[in-house]
Amino acid sequence: MTAPFKLSPMARGLTTLYTSALLAGMWSMMVPAVPVMAKFFAVSPGTAAQIITALALGRFAGMPLSGTVLDRLGTRAALTSGPALACSAALLAGITPWFSVILALVFLIGVGESIWVIAREVAGIDLARLDQRGRVLSGFHGINNLGLALGPLFGGLLTEALTFHAVFFAYAACALASALLGISVAGSRPPAATRVGVKSPWSIAALGQRLRSLTELFQQIHPDLRATYVVLVLATLTSFMHRVTTQSMLPLLATAKLGLSPKEVGMLFTISGLAVFAMILPAGFVIDKVGRKWATVPSTGIPAVAFLMIPFAASFLQLAVLISFLGIANGLSLGSLATSTYDVVPAKSRGRLQAARRTLAEIGGVSAPLAGGYLADAFNPGVPFLAYAPLLVLSAILLAVVARETLER
Repeated sequence: MTAPFKLSPMARGLTTLYTSALLAGMWSMMVPAVPVMAKFFAVSPGTAAQIITALALGRFAGMPLSGTVLDRLGTRAALTSGPALACSAALLAGITPWFSVILALVFLIGVGESIWVIAREVAGIDLARLDQRGRVLSGFHGINNLGLALGPLFGGLLTEALTFHAVFFAYAACALASALLGISVAGSRPPAATRVGVKSPWSIAALGQRLRSLTELFQQIHPDLRATYVVLVLATLTSFMHRVTTQSMLPLLATAKLGLSPKEVGMLFTISGLAVFAMILPAGFVIDKVGRKWATVPSTGIPAVAFLMIPFAASFLQLAVLISFLGIANGLSLGSLATSTYDVVPAKSRGRLQAARRTLAEIGGVSAPLAGGYLADAFNPGVPFLAYAPLLVLSAILLAVVARETLER
């Protein structure tokens, strides 16, 4: 008899991680509910958009905690504790009657998501061979963006059919499912020597030591590649800024200017996510076979053009076309920036330098909706897109002119 079909350990691991990445992206169910929450709680649209700021702040604050969980307890603990925290916070957000408390709980969701995402990335890198790195990371981030695309569609449907509270309960169910999936992941534990004397990530001494060690780590990068690393950090920051600006400001623009319903707003994000998903294979091929810069430069140049045009869109169709181009750019950026960074940093310090890149990039994720909310209230929701476009242009120029091509042929 023929032996039953069995997945290889790598295939099983990637299936689990890809499923977890898909479920993690479902936090975006909150996006089309933002204008509804503004009316329900009688707050300004810019204030309601700070839901995205709270999530970004949580992700930023959770970075040191994620490193501590991974160092002390291993991958499995991070893949279960992160979504468990997000699940608990989402359940409470679904029943609270105060907007300020919802912001605090969404902050905790961001902390859980930060633990969750770093663990998935570390596990994915451990599974990938060097010659498959671009394709595995492209697929990994593409699946996550598929969740980010489906979330607004489901969130818009739930908000219209029930209430915005339903999106928090639905996300809690996704987080719970991911926590259960995390149990099946082999829990890596570092050598005991790396766990001894680990200080609280929030102590002053620990923060000072981290800054000093970051400077030392940067010096470990080959001198010819240090400028490339800096440009990749800037490109990641602007990439975060354009994604969170789209998530926080596009629903306000579509609702205030075009009168779109939550379901139609959700459909826009689904179109973007499907474009990201369609780019998984092409982006992986470009990154691994053609060149890293052939993916990184368009990933910032295309959003720059789209951001200049979005405020002037006059219909759902026009917004859909522009948002699809943003999806193509996201599909090119997510794997290429991470892969390029792994090419640049030395193997012995890749984890810390990657975490530093992500931590600095989260500053963009925090500041963009804060400044965007102010500009939206002071002027209109289209102004933030025009304000951030020059930063994207700068990133594209630096990636093209300053950054080195790191693909080894």
